[in-house]
Amino acid sequence: MNDWPFASLRQVIDEALERYLAPQAEVPERLRQAMHYSLLGPGKRLRPILVLLSAQACGGDYRNALPAACAVEMVHAYSLIHDDLPAMDDDDLRRGRPTCHRQFDEATAILAGDALLTLAFEVLSELEPGALAQDGCRTLARAAGMAGMVGGQMDDLLAERHELPADSQLLHRIHLRKTAALFRAAAHLGGLIATWHRDAEFREAALRALDAYAISLGLAFQIADDLLDVEGQEGHVGKRVGKDARRGKLTFPGLLGVPAAREKMFAAQEQALAALQFFGPAADPLRQLAEFVVRRKA
Repeated sequence: MNDWPFASLRQVIDEALERYLAPQAEVPERLRQAMHYSLLGPGKRLRPILVLLSAQACGGDYRNALPAACAVEMVHAYSLIHDDLPAMDDDDLRRGRPTCHRQFDEATAILAGDALLTLAFEVLSELEPGALAQDGCRTLARAAGMAGMVGGQMDDLLAERHELPADSQLLHRIHLRKTAALFRAAAHLGGLIATWHRDAEFREAALRALDAYAISLGLAFQIADDLLDVEGQEGHVGKRVGKDARRGKLTFPGLLGVPAAREKMFAAQEQALAALQFFGPAADPLRQLAEFVVRRKA
């Protein structure tokens, strides 16, 4: 990931994540190792970086949003552990390494995911003031829960089993929840923390702009991910490629064809960039993030 333009922020995030996963007498070491393996494995830390860049776009100090960034990455790591399980997507490779259940065992992987999910809310609950912590926990819970990531994953599985009609409407509904929901929560958390003491009018306008950006960014990211499964090289992507087609999963290239999917991806990127006009130059790093998402090779 030498081309990742936010390597310094990734390092800041990784150092904070390491602190949250320091050994503790009450925590079984095997559980901690499995959590650490999945949370701090190779990765861009795109979602927590989105938290920090959203705070900066609103004029805030990204360091104040670092706990929220870590919480978002914990939820993301938990979701990958569970998605990779045999009962779900049945993957044996993630980020160029064996998946958590392959490296350890299935039961340990399930527990590691459970522990990361609950740790995320413990971290968020410590935000100050308490009302900010409450709003933050609510935001992340809705994104991760039955109307968000979990619901999107359920419909994804039902579509794969041909129990739901495979059309563009369903595809959008799946990824507005399975993928874009966590992008939206990340942007919202960063903006919320940065604008907590600003006037309500600015806060509401900033959060609306960030939400519009994150929805389109999440869609562009998912289409890029689908395209990598069709066109990517396993050594670059870090996971098995061609698997979606073999499993009969509902994807943008599979439904629309590769050229139309790519066109839709770039249209989503343009929509994301348009949403940032409210912030002016302060959002340039978010613009850079949107550019990277559609050009990435992994």
